[in-house]
Amino acid sequence: MTSSGLINKMSASSDPEPAMRFFFLIFAAFALPAAADMSGGDVYDSTCRECHADGKLNAPKLGDRERWKKLIREGLDDIIPEALHGIREMPAKGGNPALSDLEVARAVIFMANASGARFAEPTPAKVKQWRKKADAKPR
Repeated sequence: MTSSGLINKMSASSDPEPAMRFFFLIFAAFALPAAADMSGGDVYDSTCRECHADGKLNAPKLGDRERWKKLIREGLDDIIPEALHGIREMPAKGGNPALSDLEVARAVIFMANASGARFAEPTPAKVKQWRKKADAKPR
């Protein structure tokens, strides 16, 4: 049945509620914003905290300026591709494949900034560059 046939069938009904429900659902589908990417803090809380809160598997702890100093000096062009790809005991994207590359980048920046860095919000171009670099790493 075509959409116009469905609308005609609903309109022919003596009960206007199904037609109203149909139009409300269509309106809602277009009016609601798409799900927003999580902030770095949200990603940390949902995924990274598992290891980075207490240094599990030798992960640098959030706020540990001494451990993060070397990573901060290496820069985002090195540490974000490693987070996307995985390094040592850390799996790709911290073990959460549902995260977008942008969310992973935000989480790394959140942790680095909490540990003394002053990195800015990542741009889509940089995230794309980091993904390319992560994909070039051997498995």
